[in-house]
Amino acid sequence: MTKKICIAIDGPAAAGKSTVAKIVASKLQFIYIDTGAMYRAATYLAFQAGISYEDEAGIMELLQAKTIRFEPGDIQQVYIDDENVTNVIRTDEITNHVSIVSAHPLVREALQKKQQAFACAGGVVMDGRDIGTAVLPNAELKIFLLASVKERAERRYKENKAKGYEVDFEQLQKEIEERDHLDYTRKHSPLKKAEDAITVDTTSMSIQEVATKILDLANQTIEQ
Repeated sequence: MTKKICIAIDGPAAAGKSTVAKIVASKLQFIYIDTGAMYRAATYLAFQAGISYEDEAGIMELLQAKTIRFEPGDIQQVYIDDENVTNVIRTDEITNHVSIVSAHPLVREALQKKQQAFACAGGVVMDGRDIGTAVLPNAELKIFLLASVKERAERRYKENKAKGYEVDFEQLQKEIEERDHLDYTRKHSPLKKAEDAITVDTTSMSIQEVATKILDLANQTIEQ
């Protein structure tokens, strides 16, 4: 029986974290936890309720009244109570404001507790911006993914085109730079590499190559 370790994958926006994490979880038959989707869901709640993204207390009220959950599928499904929000939380409105909502300390604290509860039995792959530092500081394997802003913008541009969204490349690059700034400089659980994390620069690598590298590291960790 495979040892049920916890794998934390951190990195900036559009570094390929979620795609790689899903592949790794599938290969190891672990559970994939999309922490970014949880912050997107919180952002969507604010949008839907018509409250300011800066209104931490209002967002906390909404979070306390609702349940964010995942259901398996070819694409993992995200629900708020009984509403499937898998697609709507990926729209530009949510993407461009999630860094504001995720910077609120109380929001981070509440969602981190949920994430830790998901991981308590091990056998999980979790990706985000503070997994190795704040959510799962004792994870057996920590990965920090990097890629140039241009590379990440190109990836996101291709993803959006494939989904039928028209996006201006220069604008996309600017938005990623702005998200990086917010993520790296926020006071509560900023994006940073854990001291014991392994850096993987994905700039010249395919998603499959990145997944293979992490799987190799995971198998080495499991066998220890």
